[in-house]
Amino acid sequence: MKKIYLFIILLTSAMSCNVLDQEPQEEISDQTAFNNAKGAEAAMAGLYSQLQKTEYYGRNFQILSDCSSDISQSIGTWDFYREVDTYSIDASNLEIKNFYEIAYMGVNQANNIIANVPGIADLTDAKKDNFLGQAYFLRGLIFFDLVKMFGGVPGVAGNNGIGLPLTPSTKIDESSYISRASLADSYAQVRQDLETALTLLPASQANDGQSRARAVKGTARALLARYHLYMKEYDLAIGYATDVIDDSRYIINPSFKDIFDGKLTTESIFELEFNTADQSNIRTWYLPASLSGRGDIAAHGDLVNEMKANASDVRGTMFGQVLNTDNTVSHYYPTKYQKAGNIDNFHIIRIAEMYLIRAEARAIQGYAGAEDDLNMVRNRAGLADYSLAVDGDLILAIEKENKFEFAFEGHRWFDLVRTGRALTVLSSVNRKNSSTPISLSNPDYLVMPIPRDETLSNPNMKQNDGYGK
Repeated sequence: MKKIYLFIILLTSAMSCNVLDQEPQEEISDQTAFNNAKGAEAAMAGLYSQLQKTEYYGRNFQILSDCSSDISQSIGTWDFYREVDTYSIDASNLEIKNFYEIAYMGVNQANNIIANVPGIADLTDAKKDNFLGQAYFLRGLIFFDLVKMFGGVPGVAGNNGIGLPLTPSTKIDESSYISRASLADSYAQVRQDLETALTLLPASQANDGQSRARAVKGTARALLARYHLYMKEYDLAIGYATDVIDDSRYIINPSFKDIFDGKLTTESIFELEFNTADQSNIRTWYLPASLSGRGDIAAHGDLVNEMKANASDVRGTMFGQVLNTDNTVSHYYPTKYQKAGNIDNFHIIRIAEMYLIRAEARAIQGYAGAEDDLNMVRNRAGLADYSLAVDGDLILAIEKENKFEFAFEGHRWFDLVRTGRALTVLSSVNRKNSSTPISLSNPDYLVMPIPRDETLSNPNMKQNDGYGK
C-alpha cells in the first residue's frame, strides 16, 4: 500500500504511546484504547511530553522562529537551521519535518484522550472535564502553532490552512489521505478548541505549580488573547488579556532575571517543565563548547547592540560572549537558558505578554491605557516610561518591547508575519557568516513548506507556493 505520510505519523503516535497496546497491523482494535483512570493519567502525561520533545518546545520550534527573524543566527554546521536563517529553505528540511511530525503526533494523542475519556467509568465528571479541557487546549495550541508555521495569517500571509484530523487514527486506507482546510477554517478550529477548553478546564490544578505547568482556565484565556490579536479582533484580545491580568495568580515578576533563574514563578501562565529525566535541548544549541554546548546558534550582533544600548535595561545584560584568539568578540549567546543538566523550563505564555497584547490592541483601537500597559513591562526591565519624543511611534515601541522581552522565546518571526512587517524589517539582516546582509524579499517564504515526504505521498496535500511540489 502506498505510504500515507501524515496518517502514518498519527498512527505511529497511537501505537507507540505507552498507554496503548502495540499491534503491528494496519488496524488498531477499540480494545487498545485506554479505559481506566490510570491510563487516562498516563495519556495526559504523554500529551505534555509531546510538547517537551526537542523537535517541538524542547528546542526546535523556538529556533525555527528566531532564526527566521533578526533574533538568532546559525553559525555552525547544521545546514537545516542555516537554510531557515538565510531564507533558502527546501521542502526536505529536516527540522521543519521534525516539528511537523511531532506536532501531529501530539494532535493524535489529544484526539485519543478526547475520544476515550468520556467512557472511562472510574473517573468523576469533574476529572473527565479536566482531562478533556486540557486535551482541547493542547490540541488548540498545536493547531495554532501549525497554522502559524505552515498556513500563515488571514489577509497577511499564506493561502492555505492545515490538515485538521479531529478523531484518533485507527486504520490505514485510501480514505486516510488528509487535505488542507482553508486558512479561515484552520483558525476557526483553533478558536473552537480553546473556547471548548475554557468551558471544561478548572480554575486551578492540584497546586500552584501544577496550575502553571498544566492548563487551567487562565491558560485558555491567555492563548485566546493571543489568538484574537492575530485575528485583529482587538476588543476580544483586550477582554481576554484583561481577564488574565485581573487573575491574582499571575503577577509581573519584579525581577526579569528571576523568571529564568527560577521555575514556575508568578510570571508564568503556561510553562513546560524540564528535569534530568526530561531535558530541554535549547541551552545546548546556544552555549559554546566551553560550557558543554555545541554553539551552533548565536544571537544576532545587531540585536545585542540594540538591547545593550540602554544600560538600564536588564535584558541587555543577559548575554555571554565568545572571544576570538585576539580577544575580540566572535559572537554572543543568550543566558536565559543556562541551567546545568539542560533542565531549564520553557515559558509558552507569560503575563508580560498579556500586558503587551492589551497595549497593542488598545493602541490600534485608540483606547486609553496602552502606554500604561507598555510601561508595566518597560519599568520591570529597568526602563523609564514610554515617551513619544524619545521612543517614537507607540505601535513600533510596543513591537520593539516584544522583540526585547521575548527574544529567544520563539515570538519574533510570528509577530513580524502577523503585523505584515516581516518583509520590511528583514530586508537587510547582518549575519556573522555572510559578507553581505541577508534579505527576505519573497512573500511566499512567510510560511514554511509542507514537508516533501507529505506532499509526495499524499495527492490531497497541496504544497505552499514557492516550494515546488
